[in-house]
Amino acid sequence: MKTGISSACLYPMLLEDAIENLLGIPYIEIFINTHSELKENYLKNLRKRLDEYGTECVSLHPFTCVIEPLMLFSKYERRISDFLEYHKLYFNAMNIIGAKIFILHGNKSIIPVANELYFERFLKLYELGKEFGITVAQENIVRCQSSSLQFLVDMQTALKDKANFVFDIKQCVRSGENVLEMAETLKDNIVHVHISDHGEKGDCLLIGQGNLDCKKLFSILNNNVIYMLELYRSNFNTVEDLLDNVKLINNM
Repeated sequence: MKTGISSACLYPMLLEDAIENLLGIPYIEIFINTHSELKENYLKNLRKRLDEYGTECVSLHPFTCVIEPLMLFSKYERRISDFLEYHKLYFNAMNIIGAKIFILHGNKSIIPVANELYFERFLKLYELGKEFGITVAQENIVRCQSSSLQFLVDMQTALKDKANFVFDIKQCVRSGENVLEMAETLKDNIVHVHISDHGEKGDCLLIGQGNLDCKKLFSILNNNVIYMLELYRSNFNTVEDLLDNVKLINNM
C-alpha cells in the first residue's frame, strides 16, 4: 500500500519549502500554486531534490481548478482550446517531476451542464493527458457537480475505464454521501485517495482522531490506490503530526 502527503497541507508555505519539509517520505502530491511554478528550471530543481531523498511525486493538483467552470465547460469555444493548450504546461511539468495523476475539480453545481456535455469536455482533457502519459482523474468536490455519487456513477457508466476518480474523503463527508458506499461503488475506477478522518471534532482530521473505518476502506479499494494525506493547515500542529500520521496509516 502506498501512502504519502500532499504539499497542500502546508499551504501557504512556498511550494519548494513545503517539499523540503516532506523530503524523505516515499510519496507526495504537489499542489502547483501559481504560473511561475510551472517553469522548467524551477521544476527540474524540485525533481533533483525529490530524487536526492528518494521521494516520488505521484500526482499534481492545478491552481487553475477555480476557473475550470469558466474555461472548460464554457460555450465559448476559444476558451476551451486555450485552456487545453495551457494544460500542456501542467502535463509537461508532470513529466519533469514524475507525476502521473492530474486532478480535476470540474464544473460547479450552481451552474450545471448536461452530463453528456460534461463527459465530452472531460474526454478532451483526458485524451490530451494521455498524449503525455498522464491520467486525468475527476475528484469529488462538495461545490461541484462531482459532489454527487449518482453523477460519478453516470460518469463511470458513460466513460468506463476512462473515468478515473480521485476519492476525497472529507469532500464526500461534506457532500452528505456515505464514505464506504462511495468507495464500494466507484472502487474499480478510483486511482487516488485524499485521506482524512472525520467525527465529532470536525470533518477534516488526522487519521485516528475520528470515526473512519480505515481497515474497511483499505479492504474495499484496490491495493494499487495511493492514499495521500490531505488536510488543511488548521487541522494539525506540526509537520511531525503529518509524518507520524503516515506511519500510523501504514501500520494499519
